[in-house]
Amino acid sequence: MIRKWPENNRPREKLIREGAQCLSDAELLAIVLRTGAKGINAVNMAQNLLNTFGSIRRLLRCEQQEITSIKGLGNAKFAQIVAIQEIAQRSLQEELSAKASIKCSKEASDFLMTKMRDYQQEVFACLLLNTQHQLICFQELFVGSINNSGIYPREVVKLVIKNNAAAVIFAHNHPSGSNTPSDADKAITRRLKSALDLIDVPVLDHIIVGEKAFSMAEQNLM
Repeated sequence: MIRKWPENNRPREKLIREGAQCLSDAELLAIVLRTGAKGINAVNMAQNLLNTFGSIRRLLRCEQQEITSIKGLGNAKFAQIVAIQEIAQRSLQEELSAKASIKCSKEASDFLMTKMRDYQQEVFACLLLNTQHQLICFQELFVGSINNSGIYPREVVKLVIKNNAAAVIFAHNHPSGSNTPSDADKAITRRLKSALDLIDVPVLDHIIVGEKAFSMAEQNLM
């Protein structure tokens, strides 16, 4: 049991004494898990999880059944793990909303990468911005490939008007990890841009989320 370890080796005490950056991935995860199970302490349980899923990133995107099928883990620990990811995403969204304005694609891309990179399905979304280019909200619009999901410009226009948005950044993910825009990506961007031009709302960018983010605006594809 961890409480029987020397105090210098206990993850919580180490974090308080030296800072979170000094802890290993397993030690940080052990603090979240809080307890182990019969015959295994929290640090060893955390390390086993990392070995099973390969990385913290993969672990944080796990399905409930994947976690609860492992001996000693149940719904409570699954909830604790998922909560980490949600806290990180909300923190980034708050940080983006608090900015005086979104001045470059990278500021939006950092949030979108955390939010969308590990989606198992293709999702088309947008960041709605006010007149100062501050974030109003992130909104997922359509699920499925751009060719088949039926992205309707009128629905996008309705959403923009409803939120009184003054500018828009579009985004979608490629589950394959590729961030190269397809002909369909370019075509829907032109369609949506034309529709929003009619109500004088500019489209600032269309960011494609793969293993890395791709900005269509930065590549002059808008």
